[in-house]
Amino acid sequence: MIETVTEGIAIIGMTGRFPGASNIEEFWRNLATGVESISTFSDDELAASGLDVAAIRKTPGYVAARGILKNAEWFDAAFFGMNSKEAEVTDPQQRLFLEGAWEALEHAGYDPERYAGSVGVYAGMGNNTYYINNLHLRPDVLELVGPMATMMGNEKDYLTTRVAYKLNLKGPAINVNTACSTSLVAVCQACQSLLNYQCDMALAGGISVSFPQKRGYFYQEGGITSSDGHCRAFDAQAQGTVSSDGLGIVVLKRLAEAIKHGDQIYAVIKGVGLNNDGSFKVSFTSPSVGGQAETIALAQAQARFRPRYHHLCRNAWYGHTIRRPD
Repeated sequence: MIETVTEGIAIIGMTGRFPGASNIEEFWRNLATGVESISTFSDDELAASGLDVAAIRKTPGYVAARGILKNAEWFDAAFFGMNSKEAEVTDPQQRLFLEGAWEALEHAGYDPERYAGSVGVYAGMGNNTYYINNLHLRPDVLELVGPMATMMGNEKDYLTTRVAYKLNLKGPAINVNTACSTSLVAVCQACQSLLNYQCDMALAGGISVSFPQKRGYFYQEGGITSSDGHCRAFDAQAQGTVSSDGLGIVVLKRLAEAIKHGDQIYAVIKGVGLNNDGSFKVSFTSPSVGGQAETIALAQAQARFRPRYHHLCRNAWYGHTIRRPD
């Protein structure tokens, strides 16, 4: 088949919330100006989060740093037809993702109630710490809403279904859970769904917000975390990563239809690659060079793209050393 310029998946809208950036415009400015958005916490802030400061300060390797979202607990319940108690027992990850889904569609120029086509949702969320560290200490609230509403508001299984229900989206609503690769795998699945005409437009992304936000972590030599609360990926001084909260969603559409409908096109996905390393790697959590090369080759093959014309490579890394086990 001869490739045409209308083949591919268009990114026509997006939204995001990141440490130090409440939207994608602020995030871009931070990247362009080299802003470090990791927060460090005082003893008073740690104590306000319910931590035993005296105990953790006696423990070697404790680092009081994380990337946190501003106003992660804020939510306009009435806008989405939720009463205050229903909102209170819903994990902020679900609440923020619901807001993000609306913002992304708005950024793309679409009102879900007026769009005639089907919209799919492909996404995943982080582990639920809101229930463990907050809700289970409030039996008065839980008794008012009951176990079913509490379960649906906190389990990962209901993230995309809630978005489809609240925004009246009639395409597939698929939850993705592949650890650190969740959001990109969601994008991959959304692309395949569009190419197979299972939906006409798709939301794809992920969210991770942990509570309490203002807390640190324990550094362990040889692990992936940073010893000093800073992340220096691709740098000779790199010594580990720092966990952060965040939200990211893109709106996807078949390129030919995006052009036909006059959508704003920010980028085009020409190919995606998805695989696994099997056991050919240093450890369970370490990727292999061979596996990554094969994945890149898969994406290039799908895009019918020749590496000689590759001008820019963007990627991500933890920024820590890898040691072979003894």
